[in-house]
Amino acid sequence: MLEQEIEDFLQQGGEVKSVPRGLSANPGGQPPSTFAAGRLFTEPRESRTPVPEVVAAIEERRALQRKRTATPRRSRLPQPRRKVVYDDFGEPLRRVWIED
Repeated sequence: MLEQEIEDFLQQGGEVKSVPRGLSANPGGQPPSTFAAGRLFTEPRESRTPVPEVVAAIEERRALQRKRTATPRRSRLPQPRRKVVYDDFGEPLRRVWIED
């Protein structure tokens, strides 16, 4: 799609200029753009409105959540599982069922 747009631009009489490496894109004598110059926030700084009662309510809710303890969940009932019994040489002898 980009290649097609470039071709259309060139066919309509557009010209691609080559800029040597290291040369600034900003023409000499002109000020830098607004964003680059740091003039993004031109209005004066506003004072903030303190809201201690809101902050206190949030902190109180946080403290309540810290005090709560999680109710212990009941684990699954122990299920028998199969275990392989090995001999002294590491060869399997038999399988047995054990309960944990």
